[in-house]
Amino acid sequence: MAISEVLEAERPLVEDDVVDGCVDYKGRPVNNRSKYGGWRSALFIIGVEMAERFAYYGVSSNLITYLTGPLAQSTATAAENVNAWSGVASLLPLFGAFLADSFLGRYRAIIIASLIYVLGLGLLTLSAVLLSGSTSECQNTSCSANQFQVIFFFFSLYLIALGQGGHKPCVQAFGADQFDSQHPQESKLKSSFFNWWYFGMCMGTFVTLTVLNYIQDNLNWILGFGIPCILMVVALVVFLLGTKIYRYSLKGEEKSPFLRIGQVFVTAVRNWRITPSAIALEEEARGTLPHQSSEQFKFLNKALLASNGSKGYGKVCSVGEVEEAKALLRLVPIWTTCLVYAIVFAQSSTFFTKQGVTMDRSVVADFQIPAASLQSFISLAIVLTIPIYDRIFVPIARTFTRKPAGITMLQRIGTGMFLSAASMTGATLVEMKRLKTAEEYGLVDKPNVTIPMSVWWLIPQYALLGVSEAFTMVGLQEFFYDQVPTELRSVGLSLYLSIFGVGSFLSSFLISAIENATGGDGRDSWFANNLNKGHLDYFYWLLAGLSFIQLVVYLYFAKSYIYNRGNAS
Repeated sequence: MAISEVLEAERPLVEDDVVDGCVDYKGRPVNNRSKYGGWRSALFIIGVEMAERFAYYGVSSNLITYLTGPLAQSTATAAENVNAWSGVASLLPLFGAFLADSFLGRYRAIIIASLIYVLGLGLLTLSAVLLSGSTSECQNTSCSANQFQVIFFFFSLYLIALGQGGHKPCVQAFGADQFDSQHPQESKLKSSFFNWWYFGMCMGTFVTLTVLNYIQDNLNWILGFGIPCILMVVALVVFLLGTKIYRYSLKGEEKSPFLRIGQVFVTAVRNWRITPSAIALEEEARGTLPHQSSEQFKFLNKALLASNGSKGYGKVCSVGEVEEAKALLRLVPIWTTCLVYAIVFAQSSTFFTKQGVTMDRSVVADFQIPAASLQSFISLAIVLTIPIYDRIFVPIARTFTRKPAGITMLQRIGTGMFLSAASMTGATLVEMKRLKTAEEYGLVDKPNVTIPMSVWWLIPQYALLGVSEAFTMVGLQEFFYDQVPTELRSVGLSLYLSIFGVGSFLSSFLISAIENATGGDGRDSWFANNLNKGHLDYFYWLLAGLSFIQLVVYLYFAKSYIYNRGNAS
């Protein structure tokens, strides 16, 4: 045995070095805080997320161009398909998180999800090879993908969504697990982790939008889909390299949190006849502390009692289990009031991109910015905002509020919502100018002619959306991680992702309904293939109005929200 190992073995155990509820890769308790977890292991995980976001946005950011181009779909149909796929990709994390938290564990779930991800990207690249081969045989005649090629493409696409569903919530939760919430210093680092996590994620997205979209538009789609596949393989290798220094959450022997919380609701429903006075007596007998949270959703307190005395149904729920159920219920109004934000978020990869295609995108002679690359200004705004927020705004705000994170999570989310509404207002004004310019130059009936209006007019709406993400998205991630029971943190992050899944479906439904309502009787719909005859400005006005209404409702629920574990930061 080496001298250093002997000294380490003889060194008295320092209580501050022990990380409760965590083990190392061999299942041993973590008795050395500096050796396992912290920023050293979190950096591996952030690197993996950067690669995953590169891969995901390498597919999603320019998907509408592929659908309206090689697959020859209409603008409205392509937008609906993009939203439907994005919706599924954002809802599947609920399933992935359930498997991870209940059976697999986050580490194993990440590995399995990464393998599925790589398979999906590989098949997507193969589908582009098949389509490229068949269309090249057409030469000058027009042809489109056959049914097998379309089915194979969408099968590959949804396999990627399945991989992302297991990867996304588990990687972020696993990264946050590297910091101990009960340790004063690491608690502050965890809040900072969510900022830098999103920073790294947006750096990966930024590279995708500036480099990969150019390859897809100007070289070929085979390379455009193949590069993300290779990078995901590298990401998996990087993740495995950090195995020995990660902290792994120790799964308790108590019953599944899903069963605990489910039993509270079932017992409360069965005991619906019990009077409030009986509940009050039971609370007093158990010594339940008078707390604000106990006054909310008091009907769940019926789960503290068994029906018909000792002959009741099943086991009686504990106070802690009832409070867990209440904590989840308190998330519902916040989750619901964020859906319009998610609908606005969906437009950046669909109609914002189609707007850009019609405008003057030239920078220098013979070089045009790919329309999908305009989304890089969202990432750029985030990359610039987060360091300012984390290093300047938070310390200043902390001196006034005395909160570790400067402002509460809900205040941060609300600020981003306001900026999102402002972004849609700006987008409306720019679209009105674009339509007016097309009319002035007689280009209304010439959709293939570039409108003499610089694409830089779109930058403010992208930038505002990016700054809003730096507030709302990071705030939502931290909020849904922090406000659920410890064993359900992957599920908490999947609940955050599900906002954008449902938002994408709502966006798709809204587009379909408006298309049917405005495109009948030979009229051009709001989303006409010729955008010069469409009315995206009306659609943007609608979203701006809904955004401001959403903000008012959100502020009402946020003001009355009671933070779980007494943590408002």
